[in-house]
Amino acid sequence: MTRLAFLGTPAMAVPSLRALVDAGHEVALVVTRADKRRGRGNELTPSPVKAAALELGLPVTHTVDDVIDSGADLGVVVAFGQLIRPHVLAAVPMVNSHYSLLPRWRGAAPVERAVLAGDSETGVCLMQLEEGLDTGPVYDTVHVAIGARDTADDLRAALVDAGVEQLVRCLGRPLPQPQPQVGEPVYAPKITPHELRLDWSTPAVDIDRHVRVGGAWTTFRGKRVKVLATELRGDDADRSLVSPVPGLTVVRVQPEAKAPMSVGDFVRGARPAPGERFE
Repeated sequence: MTRLAFLGTPAMAVPSLRALVDAGHEVALVVTRADKRRGRGNELTPSPVKAAALELGLPVTHTVDDVIDSGADLGVVVAFGQLIRPHVLAAVPMVNSHYSLLPRWRGAAPVERAVLAGDSETGVCLMQLEEGLDTGPVYDTVHVAIGARDTADDLRAALVDAGVEQLVRCLGRPLPQPQPQVGEPVYAPKITPHELRLDWSTPAVDIDRHVRVGGAWTTFRGKRVKVLATELRGDDADRSLVSPVPGLTVVRVQPEAKAPMSVGDFVRGARPAPGERFE
């Protein structure tokens, strides 16, 4: 088995780390972001990957350059969130598990961008890491369908499962010759809060996609309201809080400083005047 360095940070990277250990790979070093201060006590909290690594008894660092002297034969990058500098790549070759069908959706938010664009499929590419942003040649590709009602969270879970299987399968034998990416690159910049403010003048399908990405919001009487779930339905002329645009029904919301609730409960509490709608 290969002696590895693992570079990752969020919870979605933890299954890959655990699977590689379970498959018998020696993980010489885990690299993750520094602990963050959270909560009222301002206590330092490790990243999910660091917590898992410590549980597994693996050495952990917050410094990428430590990979050079780790004795690793290969670095495995899963949702690390930092660019790896050329001198590190020159010392230790690395592969990256990227959640898109490259070269479509290079960058920070490939899952969210695939949902926003209405793509019918995405996938996981195991690629050779190089200095450019997700530009390296690809060793292996797994395709994952995007269901009509899949949220970004649903899709991310499916991609994590596919990526774990791919990593274990591909690293259990010598890697093949990677193939250059083919097609027009499309970039996936990070989703901003402003981008997730719902524009009720746009088609129902576009609003529904924004809601399925997660974090969508609107305002009512000047206060922010998160829109947690919507449904597409037959087009009609109803215009209300429940049906702000033809073809769409708002199902679940979360008013500012309150718990999530059905839109029916929200309407009963807010008692909107005739014609009063989300803004």
